[in-house]
Amino acid sequence: MNKGGRPKKENKRSQQLAVMCTIAERKIIEDKAKLLNISISQYLREIGLSGQVDIKLETFPREILLFTATLNHLASNMNQVAKKRNRMDELNAMERAGLTVLATGIKQLAFDIKKQLQ
Repeated sequence: MNKGGRPKKENKRSQQLAVMCTIAERKIIEDKAKLLNISISQYLREIGLSGQVDIKLETFPREILLFTATLNHLASNMNQVAKKRNRMDELNAMERAGLTVLATGIKQLAFDIKKQLQ
């Protein structure tokens, strides 16, 4: 029986490794990881295992990721409303008010996207 959720990883990283360094060394490591847009753990793992970091991730600006998250949330809410309507259930006053809030959120998101693209 599938309980849902994220599938378990085959090779879960469960071992912690502490590294002692100076404040300056820590800042350099953090900056290099941030420049590559990867975690410090991933950066140190790559350096330690292969001697170099050859990770080229396509990343999107934070604003775009936030827009995507908002769209996913709105889509989920709209899907719930559609399911109810497809069962021929009537929407109560609270659900109609929720639709108004969703519509306002969609309009605001469209405005924010246009503003970001200018």
